[in-house]
Parts: sequence; structure tokens; C-alpha cells
Amino acid sequence: MELGMIGLGRMGANMTERLVRGDHKIITYDRSAEAIQRVVDKGAVGAASLADFVKKLSLPRAVWLMVPSGDAVDQTIDQLLPSLAKGDTIIDGGNSNYKDSIRRGEKLKTQGMHFIDAGTSGGIWGLQNGYCMMVGGDKEIVGRLEPIFKTLAPKDGYLHTGPVGSGHFVKMVHNGIEYGMMQAYGEGFEILQSTQFSLDLEKIAHLWNQGSVVRSWLLELCESAFEKDPKLDGIKGYVDDSGEGRWTVIEAIERGVAAPVLAHSLFARFSSRQPDAFSNKVLAALRNEFGGHAVKKS
Repeated sequence: MELGMIGLGRMGANMTERLVRGDHKIITYDRSAEAIQRVVDKGAVGAASLADFVKKLSLPRAVWLMVPSGDAVDQTIDQLLPSLAKGDTIIDGGNSNYKDSIRRGEKLKTQGMHFIDAGTSGGIWGLQNGYCMMVGGDKEIVGRLEPIFKTLAPKDGYLHTGPVGSGHFVKMVHNGIEYGMMQAYGEGFEILQSTQFSLDLEKIAHLWNQGSVVRSWLLELCESAFEKDPKLDGIKGYVDDSGEGRWTVIEAIERGVAAPVLAHSLFARFSSRQPDAFSNKVLAALRNEFGGHAVKKS
């Protein structure tokens, strides 16, 4: 299939490469000429401007946005709209708030266009392992673009979750759960690290992944982080949050759903921006391992 990709950062570039490997024709645009050249070298088609980008796409067009959530998404859509036509589709694969996705879907619908919100999980490992795709939108339009989603995802890693907004809603809750899991690992390893025993945290992480009930990919990433830096001495215990955890807790409050673990894990990130704690070093290391997020050095 043919797809346009706008935003060639860490995720967008890797997704483009995976799609090219799947024999899709990918037209790309980014404000950075170097970013465009990197994916062109992988087999994508580059565009010199947004206008050039739109001209290179066949009707009905499908445009995937991998830009930061918030104003950047709205601004990009506003810049595209004058050049798009009825029947075209915009896909937001970033971490947008699901309420914004509903609003954007309604806006495009009034102009005869389609909107799909594609919650995307997989981080920097997605190129190799595939991306878990949580896709919201009109069933017919999602079905037409399904080859794209299936190429990006591993086996059984793609789901049409429902109407516009549902994809980003599911991804939001996914990230809230992720916060809680990471916090539990961080606290557990801090207890292990604080004992009088000289424990090898890398070996313990590896051990727990051999059939234990707490085995997971996050625990594999703990093992990887401890292998690189057994005491995590090179990382500050400063943990950012990218928004979805906050939105999940707010949603729980609005719906009257008790979510104490998710709320605590969010507040723990806030406290991490104060003095160092080993558990927060674990969180920072995990974000670096699965998403390539920057860490603050000690």
C-alpha cells in the first residue's frame, strides 16, 4: 500500500523502515532534511515540502502523523487540510489525548475526510519486534488500511478497538498500567539493593524471567539495564512522565474508579524530581531501555 508519513523522529523513522521492509510505498516528510535522507536511504520516498508531500500521494490519500501530542498535531492537520480532498484519511499514531482525537475526528468528518487514532506501543524495539497497535476509527476505513497496521504489528498485535478515540483511550490506560508495573519493579529492586546480602540484581532479574509469575518484557529490560550498570550509578533517579499516566489517573477520578497503584506510581514520578532514590533510577533506566528516552547522568 501507499502511505504518507510525517514526523521522522525515533518512532516515525523506525516505523517507516518497517513498512518499507513490508513492501509498502512510503512518502515521507520532516522539517529535518537529514531525517528525510535517512529514511530515503532505507527505501522511502522523500518530499521537499508539505505541498510536495501531498502531491506525491495518490487518491484517496492516507497520511500518518508521528509528531508530538497537543498543538503540533492540530497545527499539522491545519496545514494539510487545504491540500487534502474528500475521502482522504489522517492517522495520528502519537500519544494524543483521546478527547482530542474525538474532536479531530469530528472536524475532519465535516469536511468529508476520515480520522484514525492509532495507539502505538513498542518503543525503540518496534522496528525489530513490531508495534502493538490499538486502532480507533470507522470500521470500513480501518479495514481498508489494515495491511499497514498488520505490517507494523507482530502476530496478533493489532486490534480495531472501536470508533474514533478508542485507540488512544486504550493506549492511555496501557501507559497508566505501565507506570504501575515499573513502580513495583523499582520498589522491589530497591529493597533487594538495600539488604545486607550482596545480591546480583542482573542475575535476579534473569532468574525471575524463568517461569516466575512476575516475568515480563520490562523485567528483561531491568536485566539489560543492570548488565550495563549494576548499581545504576551512572543514572540520576529523575523520572519524567509523558502525559498518559496523568490522563489515566484523571479519567479514573472522573469515572469514580479506584486506581491507587496507578495514582501512586504517577506521584512517585513527581517525587523523583527531588533527591535521588534507587527505585527512581530503575524507572529512568527502564524508560531508556524500552523507549530510548534520555537519562540524566550523575
